[in-house]
Amino acid sequence: MTTKPRRSVNLRILPSSMSVLAICAGLSSIRFALEAQPHAAMALIAAAAILDGLDGRVARILDAESRMGEEIDSLADAVNFGVAPAVVVYVSLLASLPAGWVAVLLYAVCIVLRLARFNALLDDATLPAYTREFFVGMPAPAGAIAVLGPLAAKLQFGVGWWSSPWFVCAWVVVCSMLVVSRIPMKKMHAVSVPPNFAALLLAVLAIVAAAAFLFPYILVMVAIAAYLCHIPFSVRSHRWLAEHPEVWGERPKERRAVRRAIRRAQPNRRSMARLGLRKPGG
Repeated sequence: MTTKPRRSVNLRILPSSMSVLAICAGLSSIRFALEAQPHAAMALIAAAAILDGLDGRVARILDAESRMGEEIDSLADAVNFGVAPAVVVYVSLLASLPAGWVAVLLYAVCIVLRLARFNALLDDATLPAYTREFFVGMPAPAGAIAVLGPLAAKLQFGVGWWSSPWFVCAWVVVCSMLVVSRIPMKKMHAVSVPPNFAALLLAVLAIVAAAAFLFPYILVMVAIAAYLCHIPFSVRSHRWLAEHPEVWGERPKERRAVRRAIRRAQPNRRSMARLGLRKPGG
């Protein structure tokens, strides 16, 4: 008795399927916002962000990267992190203010412009290698989380100055400017953790996972604050790499060793720079 050969499952379609699911989550968040269910709307945008973070990695693992997949991912980002958060914020916080629609329109347009610039920079072979470690401006998922900050605060603490339509408008405009800015922001996968901090990182991840279930809106606000606080350090790292082309091809461990060596060789440089002083004869 012969058995029929099983059809092989083509896993190369999995990344694009995840992008489509992310689009469904983003669009569904709009529906729940229109039905006055902001909790579900924010949860679906968070789900879309998680799927967005996974689809690219799955594509690389399966060696399933394609031009079509990249275009689907870019369109999904425009919907999930541009259109959906804009509508959710407008319906939940800004429906009573005519200027609110202008603010969310600005945000959605800035997300699209940011994605277009990101796609254009991918094909620019003239950029130094170290620039691949940084985003130009706030990435779309981070922008979506940031713009939802006032809504998270309202859901956690109730009505307050953080839910005032004029404050929300100003916050949305600031987020829009960060999205289209030229500020370098470090990519998460480009951050290396020293081996002796691995156990601490795992403990922090466990705390974050627990907080996602127990205090999700506080976690959103903490994540926004942490991301905004990392920007000056990212700018400093970008500037340092631009000034030291000799380390562009080195691993993070070697880069840290070079930075330590430079600091030891010039112990007074930082204090003199703060005071605006120059070395004699310099």
